[in-house]
Amino acid sequence: MAGKGIRGLNEALRSLSLSSQTCREAASLRIPPSNFTRSMATEAPLPNITTSVNTSAADASWRPASTVPVTIFDFPSFEPVRLESWSAKHLHVPLRRDILHLAVVYEGDKTRQGTASTKTRWEVAGSHRKMRPQKGTGRARLGSRQSPMLRGGGKPFGPKPRDFATRLNRKVYDLAWRTALSYRYRRGELVVCGDGALELPLPGEFARLVGAGELREEELRRGFKAKWARQVLDANGWGRSCGRSTFIATGYRDNLFEAMGEVPNYGRALDLEDVDVKDLLETGRLVIERDALLEMLDRHQSDLVTRVFVANAGLPKGPESGKVLVG
Repeated sequence: MAGKGIRGLNEALRSLSLSSQTCREAASLRIPPSNFTRSMATEAPLPNITTSVNTSAADASWRPASTVPVTIFDFPSFEPVRLESWSAKHLHVPLRRDILHLAVVYEGDKTRQGTASTKTRWEVAGSHRKMRPQKGTGRARLGSRQSPMLRGGGKPFGPKPRDFATRLNRKVYDLAWRTALSYRYRRGELVVCGDGALELPLPGEFARLVGAGELREEELRRGFKAKWARQVLDANGWGRSCGRSTFIATGYRDNLFEAMGEVPNYGRALDLEDVDVKDLLETGRLVIERDALLEMLDRHQSDLVTRVFVANAGLPKGPESGKVLVG
């Protein structure tokens, strides 16, 4: 057994010496040097990419309009009188349905009366003594005559006078006004008349009938004005078949307001002080005086006028509108 172990050891040493000799011979063989070099990714040439922007081409492709044309018409002939330039921030505001909804809800909440009131059991007239004994009668227990369980008693958790008005940012509300006017302008439903031109002139036949005594009664006069108003609105395409019209003036116009009061199916006439955002969106067409439109825009441009006062520069002003182009 010992001889076999020694023999195996000798064979292992012999194989080890052969492998070491092979390694020495391999080490003596040198690999010839080469000119191979590996290029790094950062050393790759950059593509021809233009990093500069042609500002002149960009400016030429995007130039939003700063003004919009507005035709001033005569009333009731509906003839164009002149062409004016109005600021795009007044009559070309993008449509925002969410802002219009906020404004209409805000106005509706402010007009709610909130006068509903009910009496509690402590406000109902009568004695507050207990109606019958608590026990011994075989009937249900009962308090005073003002109990809400009895007819004529108080009402629990009933309505009381309250204020339903909500709050809305002033700038958001002013933007809603100009958004409504811009929506009407883009759809061609905004008709601007001259200053103080929204007065309905009556035909000469009216004066002749009045002079002849045929229109002595007030009812006949109102009927004549109503008939004349229907003819004028139908001739201009502002009547009932076109969705009615809203006339807005800076003051009370006798003939126009009386005639429109007789034909509510054809439209209505409003004073500038009585106009809301909802009134600008209800009817099919909006006929407004030029000075009334300027006054409306001047009141509702708080988001366009800066509050910063600069000395020797005058008061802050908003965008200018109403410049005559062709007249």
